[in-house]
Amino acid sequence: MNTVSSLLDKEWYERYKRISRLNIRSSIYDVTNQCNLRCRGCFFFSSDEHKAAPEEMDIRKWEAFVDSEKARGVNLAILIGGEPTLYLDRVAAFYKRLPTYCATNGLIKVPRDRFPDMMVGISLWGDEEDEKVLRGKDTFAISSKNYAGDLYTYYLYTITPKQVGRIESIIRRIADAGLKVHLQLLSNDEGVEGFSWTDELLRDIRDEMDIMLDRYPNTVISSKYYHEIITTGQMLGRSFGWNECPSVTEPMDRRKPQPKRLIRFIRWAADLHTMHRCCTSATRDCSICKDGAAHMSWVMVNKRAHLRSAKDLQGWIEVYEMFAKLYRFIPW
Repeated sequence: MNTVSSLLDKEWYERYKRISRLNIRSSIYDVTNQCNLRCRGCFFFSSDEHKAAPEEMDIRKWEAFVDSEKARGVNLAILIGGEPTLYLDRVAAFYKRLPTYCATNGLIKVPRDRFPDMMVGISLWGDEEDEKVLRGKDTFAISSKNYAGDLYTYYLYTITPKQVGRIESIIRRIADAGLKVHLQLLSNDEGVEGFSWTDELLRDIRDEMDIMLDRYPNTVISSKYYHEIITTGQMLGRSFGWNECPSVTEPMDRRKPQPKRLIRFIRWAADLHTMHRCCTSATRDCSICKDGAAHMSWVMVNKRAHLRSAKDLQGWIEVYEMFAKLYRFIPW
């Protein structure tokens, strides 16, 4: 029978021990239903989740809610929207109480005197041309000025099929701005013409992502095992989808048999009562979901399945390390 210690040499075992102690318990929170952009393909608006519940306006209720989430065992608050920076008092309710990550389009700068070490992830959907098509403006021109050199910020680069063969120029610009980047793929929830993946394009972008990781190791926060899984939708001979996804809201999870899943995970709406089905949207076809965090979590909750070989377990460790770096549980 394989065990962690029997499969790993001293160096890898030390890496394993560093992450095995983290015990990350995350949930996702819609800070607001509002946004200062309307991106074609944004799951929040394409699924009408912005209409699912009204916003709680009383900041005291937000503070009490965060206290209850901390008591529930949550130790990582992932703030999304809408656009969280539109309501920094709500962001502060989390930040004062829990390790907090804020997903933003970067158009409004998070004030570092108020949130000195809060992790910020800036969404980026391609080069200037793609950003204008999908988001209405070149957001990088603004966000890169707001956050250049920020030690607690990285770009969440959602690669589109049109970017295949030319992602290096974007990664180089991010490196020049003194920032990090994490890679994921567009799911094209609104079926925008020309932005859907084919098997050939997925093979090509996997190779390209691997090259970027080798070429920019101090900028790209990723792993080749992650690239394989997100482009193929396969892990250890299993296919990603509804029956495998770990990021389903726990009180709404009626799957039988229940897969390995995130413990206590809930995605909350901005009324602090309504729950969403999963980490993306109830209208998305799970079989074509490319969400990076969902695929990372899929790997992470399936440690035992990776005890097949040293290579498999090392792949698991690299993905867990990547997640921990992105949410600042361990340093870059």
